[in-house]
Amino acid sequence: MRAFIAAGVVFISASLCLSAAPALADVQERLKIVLDDVAALTPLRTVIIAHDGETIAERGYGGHSVTAPANIKSASKTIVSAMVGIAIDKGLLEGVDQPVAGLLASYLPDAPDPRLRDITIGHLLSMQAGLERTSGQNYGRWVASRDWVRFVLAQPFADEPGGSMLYSTGSTHLLSAILTRVGGKSTLALAREWFADIDDFSIASWDRDPQGIYFGGNQMAMSPRSLLAFGEMYRKGGVAENGERVVSARWIEESWRVRTHSRFTQDGYGYGWFQRNIAGEDVSYAWGYGGQMLYIVPSVGLTVVMTSDESAPSGRTGHREDLHGVLGRIIEAVKTGDTTSN
Repeated sequence: MRAFIAAGVVFISASLCLSAAPALADVQERLKIVLDDVAALTPLRTVIIAHDGETIAERGYGGHSVTAPANIKSASKTIVSAMVGIAIDKGLLEGVDQPVAGLLASYLPDAPDPRLRDITIGHLLSMQAGLERTSGQNYGRWVASRDWVRFVLAQPFADEPGGSMLYSTGSTHLLSAILTRVGGKSTLALAREWFADIDDFSIASWDRDPQGIYFGGNQMAMSPRSLLAFGEMYRKGGVAENGERVVSARWIEESWRVRTHSRFTQDGYGYGWFQRNIAGEDVSYAWGYGGQMLYIVPSVGLTVVMTSDESAPSGRTGHREDLHGVLGRIIEAVKTGDTTSN
């Protein structure tokens, strides 16, 4: 492995045959132009680009580093989704059709709405629980409550279980509570155990609720390189760099299958992953508040991480769309290089 620096961009490449080297150099030159241009995006903090398993470009902006922990916000929902898949494979959970009421019986409200019995693991993963959202305008009241799990389950129904997508971090937090119960350990301890085979994977910090349950779907700190390593495992079908299987290929396929659509972006949504076509390619992506992004583009062998200022919204400001545009340019740069090498 060798690394070199050009105009503030770190490029990393493996030893390549002479016929492939010019194509890689062409791609890296195109990516340098892209990364120079996007410095104008004020909220942007870091970008890392991996192609076919090799990190070929990375940059930090405004003094930020790809090795320093960043709050990945709701991009952590993809981590929780993977853990649910592992729990199913281990037999700790029956499957996505398993009702959650029995798993959270001690948290159910008095005289519960009968529809609580119809909510499944899959509904929580796809944001189709039907309960009133605890994100958006309800978020502050929820996290100020004394019992986050009980608060979520006490919400009125805004739709039927399995109905429209109601994006709610409370749904993912219920999954964290369920994992804690069936796994016999904290969600953080389970994550460290279950993802141990992924090189560079590390959760630097993670907030907890008043009962000590780790925050399912928010307030998780990982370095951009660590998030990239997680994404690369998914791109490779659930297998870590050392050859050990971490997540089943079937779970990844199910996680990326569109089950509903965001009413805000119209993008598809599976189990913790959004789906969108960018630059003519199907993209699976995780999105956290402010613009914390993990993109996987299997058709061109790309895994890309972008982190941004966590304190400002990225949806209504247009920053999220700007990041999608950056990914489009990255895809085009790689596709052009691939064409050159053929």
